[in-house]
Amino acid sequence: MGAPPIDPEATVAALRAEWAALRALVGEMSDEQFAAASVLPGWSNADIVAHVIGTESILAGRAVPEHDVTGRAHVRNPIGELNEKWIEELRGTDRAELLAAFDAITAERVASLAAMSDEEMAAETMTPAGPDAYARFLRIRVFDCWIHELDLRDGLALAPPDTAGPAAIALDEAAASLPYVLAKRAGVPPGTTVVIGLTGLLEKRLAVEVAERARLVPEAAEPDVELTVDTAEFFRLIGGRRDADPSSVTITGDEGLGRQIVGKLAYTI
Repeated sequence: MGAPPIDPEATVAALRAEWAALRALVGEMSDEQFAAASVLPGWSNADIVAHVIGTESILAGRAVPEHDVTGRAHVRNPIGELNEKWIEELRGTDRAELLAAFDAITAERVASLAAMSDEEMAAETMTPAGPDAYARFLRIRVFDCWIHELDLRDGLALAPPDTAGPAAIALDEAAASLPYVLAKRAGVPPGTTVVIGLTGLLEKRLAVEVAERARLVPEAAEPDVELTVDTAEFFRLIGGRRDADPSSVTITGDEGLGRQIVGKLAYTI
């Protein structure tokens, strides 16, 4: 059993729904909330919106702006540099103008995605996770936008997102990376089965068997360790968010291994 196959139609629908949720949330912010520092190092709430605009602009074929972003502590890799160049380009943009840019690029992308064929969705492209189908990139975009809605809400002390459809697609993307995270980052030994049970917005159990090659498997009857965690908290942990709360995870089975896993779940850039 591997990660769930990607349904391009459902993924595009989730991306549209998440853009709408983001736009509604940002549209309700005051100017002060919009300009306030976010939960992400070096970024304001406005910068998160600029980041979404920038990434979709790249996918729409626009050239990356030329800015020197070296030496910034929160920029740690080439993808981070790309993100930061767009943020630098848009930083200081009037709030109304930035929201208009968000509306324009998402409308353009909706039209472009609606016109894509099945063959184009299946075509290989470079994604943040390496070469894969274009539909995989779109699933990563759902993941990115959903977790950034969570970031915005956390920064404003609001309830987590209630967009279950996009969250489910985002979880499919996280599940695809989970075997690697457990085997390589968390150092789970071969012969071990780990279950992560999600509560709250999504009720789902992810089972990973670490053998010669780690993989997602059907529900394990007796896992070596089981982690139970709220959906939003799971995303904070895998996103390495500074407000993540490792103590909120309930561990059943091998307590030491469970704590080791919780401490190494973060994998996003």
